[in-house]
Amino acid sequence: MESLWLLAEILVINLVLSGDNAVVIAMSSQHLPEPKRKQAVWWGVGGAVLLRCLLTVVAMWLIQIPLLKAAGGLLLFVIAVQLLADRSHAHSRDGASFSLWSAVQTILIADFVMSLDNVLAIAAIAKGQMTYIIIGIALSIPIIVWGSTIISKWLQRMPLLIFAGSGILGFTAGEMIASDERLALWMPRLWMSLHHGLPWAMVALVMIVGTVIRYQDRIRVD
Repeated sequence: MESLWLLAEILVINLVLSGDNAVVIAMSSQHLPEPKRKQAVWWGVGGAVLLRCLLTVVAMWLIQIPLLKAAGGLLLFVIAVQLLADRSHAHSRDGASFSLWSAVQTILIADFVMSLDNVLAIAAIAKGQMTYIIIGIALSIPIIVWGSTIISKWLQRMPLLIFAGSGILGFTAGEMIASDERLALWMPRLWMSLHHGLPWAMVALVMIVGTVIRYQDRIRVD
């Protein structure tokens, strides 16, 4: 029963955290032609799995790097703004190959940031038991593949969902920054406020900055 409960916890964590990877893959590849989109999905899935395997090996070393999660959260915030600003659509005018490479770059950078969060969460739940960590990585593969495919189809039908996707990434970025234990040690009183309010503040900031850039780009093109 204890093993089943542990596997259930790992599955829930994967559903939540791997969902973010699926959102990034879908949003980054939404403007690509169908064959290129499938390539971007598999590059993203392969990158996410490989990164999780590598990060699992060095997780205990990574967790000691000061402000690593906060830096990752800021990087994810930038990615969320870029995806909302729809810069990938502008790149696609310069050629399909460049657009594919641009999408893959964005996906792999975001995969690194979010795979770090996923690995640390699963490692904490599994309490260092490598079998369960490997199962956690294996469970993330179908979630990312199916999730990114479904979300990509939704984005094609309802483009306004890009705002929801960017909001999810902004919230994740805020959570990563607010959960950085080094910040808790350096400013404990402020950290309590950050822990509750920062994810929502980051959502609002992504919406504002991304929308402004999106609007300015469209005026420039027109």
